Order: sequence, then C-alpha cells, then structure tokens
Amino acid sequence: MDTTEFTALIRRHAALIHKIAYAYCRHATDREDLVQEIAVQLWRSRERYDERYRHTTWIYRIALNVAISFYRRERRHHDGRSAIDDHDQLIAVERVEPGEDVRLLLRCIDELGPLDRALVLLYLEGNDHAAIAEVLGISISNVGTKIGRLKGKLRAAFEDLARAPHERDRHGAR
Repeated sequence: MDTTEFTALIRRHAALIHKIAYAYCRHATDREDLVQEIAVQLWRSRERYDERYRHTTWIYRIALNVAISFYRRERRHHDGRSAIDDHDQLIAVERVEPGEDVRLLLRCIDELGPLDRALVLLYLEGNDHAAIAEVLGISISNVGTKIGRLKGKLRAAFEDLARAPHERDRHGAR
C-alpha cells in the first residue's frame, strides 16, 4: 500500500479512529496523541495487512490495541492532572465531535475496563458478534454473554447520569 492509498484509507476511516480515541481519552491533547499513534502503527503494519480481513477489522485490531496500551500508560501519568485541552488540530485525520447523548454514553463507557470498552465500541459500530470475536480474539458466545451484561450495566449508568441534572434542579445545587 503506497502513501496515497494509505492516506485515503485513513481518511475514509477517520470517524472510526476518532471514536476509538474518544472511548479511551477524555483530554483533547491525549486524543490527538492517540490518533497519531494509531496512524503511525497502521502505517508500520500496512505491509503485513492480511487480505482475508476487511480493512475495518484490521484498523479496529490495531487501533484498539494501541488505544488500550495508550490508556494504561497515560492513566498512570494523568492521575491528579488538570486538563489544558483547547487546541484540536490533527495532521492526517479530520476531527469529529460527539453529541450530548454520545458524551453521556462515553462517560458511562469510561467506567468500563479497557477490553469491555473495546467490545462496546465494536458493538455500537454495528459489528456482528462474529466480527467482534475476530477483532478481540474471543469466542462468539463470549461476545454475546459480555454484550448482554454490559448493556444492562450501561443502561443503568446512563439513566443515572441522565437523571442526575434533573435531580439537582429539583433539589437545588449541592
């Protein structure tokens, strides 16, 4: 894959890459760094792309592995740090901003472990159980079981977050 083909592939899948970055990073500068790390790793891996897989499967696998490693590494460095994240320029990928419901859902997803986050992200992207199993390297039945449990957990967390502003309005700010 040459530079032109690679750049076109990255641009076609910019939203996917940004969704992964949003799922693993709350600070804009961290998201920028993660998106760039994902792009670099995709570039390094381009010659090893296996034609048996769809491009999205390949991108998910690499991007999620990079994101999980980045999340674990950066979480240790960011404990107690305040954010200074007002600039959002990216070199190769255009920025995609989520709506309010998506931001609430991402806050709920924040509470999940790194692998559960990956599973939820793949599910929300509309991937079937077989594709999710292929990307994450787990069984199809395990995907179904985990998704069922995570749906209930996320539904309850989302309802709590969505209800919280209304509760504060009724009872006054605390």
